[in-house]
Amino acid sequence: MMAATDPKPGVSASAPTVLTEGFRFFFLSAALFAVVSIAAWLAWMAIHAASGMVTRPSFAGAPHLWHGHEMIFGYAAAVIAGFFLTAVPSWTGAAPARTLFVTGVGGLWLLGRLAVWFSAHLDPFLVAAVDLLFLPLLTVKLVTNLLRRPKPQNLALLSLLALIFAGNVMVHLQWTGLAEDTALDGLRLGLLAVAALIAVVGGRVVPAFTRNALLRDGEEEALPSQVPWANRLGILFAVAFALAMGLGAPDWLSGGLAALAALFNGIRLAGWRSGRTFNAPILWSLHLAFLMLVLGYAGYAVVLLTGVLGEVGALHLLGIGAVGGMTLAVMSRAALGHTGRPLAVAKPIALAYLLIAAAALLRAFGLEGAPGAYYVIMFVSGGLWCAAFLLFLAVYWPILTRPAVK
Repeated sequence: MMAATDPKPGVSASAPTVLTEGFRFFFLSAALFAVVSIAAWLAWMAIHAASGMVTRPSFAGAPHLWHGHEMIFGYAAAVIAGFFLTAVPSWTGAAPARTLFVTGVGGLWLLGRLAVWFSAHLDPFLVAAVDLLFLPLLTVKLVTNLLRRPKPQNLALLSLLALIFAGNVMVHLQWTGLAEDTALDGLRLGLLAVAALIAVVGGRVVPAFTRNALLRDGEEEALPSQVPWANRLGILFAVAFALAMGLGAPDWLSGGLAALAALFNGIRLAGWRSGRTFNAPILWSLHLAFLMLVLGYAGYAVVLLTGVLGEVGALHLLGIGAVGGMTLAVMSRAALGHTGRPLAVAKPIALAYLLIAAAALLRAFGLEGAPGAYYVIMFVSGGLWCAAFLLFLAVYWPILTRPAVK
């Protein structure tokens, strides 16, 4: 048996452990960026809350566009990279990404974050080129692995990466001056494509992991049930809703697609025996995040079909609750499984799951109950988000930066 300190094939013995596997670098980087980027966003709001003004920001776009862009194409894209660089080799039997590739693509992701942050001082076409190169390079690597054992359901995931990339292109089209008013639709497309990816991948792993746990506990009579037609329709309408919002479709059409996405994904979730997971945070975190996905789609349906409430609430149910919650749940589980540790999270991580859900609910509904408390709600919600990822970093820093156990 290979010892914990033995280098893997394609791994330099002198390489830092964090660069030897995709999930290590990208999960750690994503968590750090989740804290730093939201701290910067809160600092900007604090200046305005104190009646101040940032006269010469380092980034060229509007602050709210920078915030949205970096959470989708910065944070979420990093977690997606870490997940796929780990999962795809296990699906196909391909060799994991080598240290050189992890270092290169990870460095490119970091350069993208720096380019966008300092975009006020750089040529916008250079910023676009640096930021847009990351996903295509990652996709080429994934394609070479997936073609070793091609399966339609896995190859279809590449189309969602293409939608995420298209959303980023739309943002940069406005930032470079090649188009007008495409950035917001690009952010919507990017976020909703990530949400659709959760509908696909979450729809696989949540019931599968729950089934495995219930079988280990001898609860064969209460296994999750799958509804094939609901699975297909839930994914179909999630993708269709992303496309409709990205293309600026009429509200009645987008709202109808959102309602159908909520309905069929809710049917899927209802059969997954969520009530049997309350004693296992590593499981209920996945169920909670998928519930946030359903609530986010339902919220968008209400907004678009009735005009009640505002888009910001539904957007943050998806962005914080579904994307933030599912990525945190997946990172915390995958890091344990791929470093040889038991699949049981520490109590601080269970708290982190709850903090993300609380941040999502407060940001989505807080202003409806207290419209005069805008800054308080923003600071508390953002603080809960930062606290959750600081807890993750405190627990998982040694796990991600040290060799796997035997």
